[in-house]
Amino acid sequence: MPAELPRHCAERLARAKAAGVPHPDGFVLAADTIVAVGRRMLPKAITVEQASSCLDLLSGRRHRVITAVVLVAPGGRRSERVVESAVGFSRLSEAQKRAYLDSGEWQGKAGGYAIQGRAASFIRFLSGSYSNVVGLPLFETAQLLRGLGWPMS
Repeated sequence: MPAELPRHCAERLARAKAAGVPHPDGFVLAADTIVAVGRRMLPKAITVEQASSCLDLLSGRRHRVITAVVLVAPGGRRSERVVESAVGFSRLSEAQKRAYLDSGEWQGKAGGYAIQGRAASFIRFLSGSYSNVVGLPLFETAQLLRGLGWPMS
């Protein structure tokens, strides 16, 4: 069986999260983010070794951040969107990598970094949604909410 593609994995996980929440009278918003280099999906770094491996792989390269967002409205109406952003890292020196790992900012972050923190200094290129790379594509999420009747000012 071939390996699952990053986009399909994000969609499957977001759909499963949405399906796991009862929603008879309310809205359910579910999302999942995947950081990928080619077809390779990077983990949500739990250990310093995982974060170090992610940073080694990302150093000097471009990667994709893919988020699937699923919105379920009252009555079961649903809408989905997949947002993909391209991010380019500068080549990291050992000192930069060590300082970032020592900061602990990578903990629990997909791909082992947080663009909204110290890792912002590593980013040489960004195409797409910044908020997607942070964790939730806000523009696209607001469009889904408006489209299914969420009252927005």
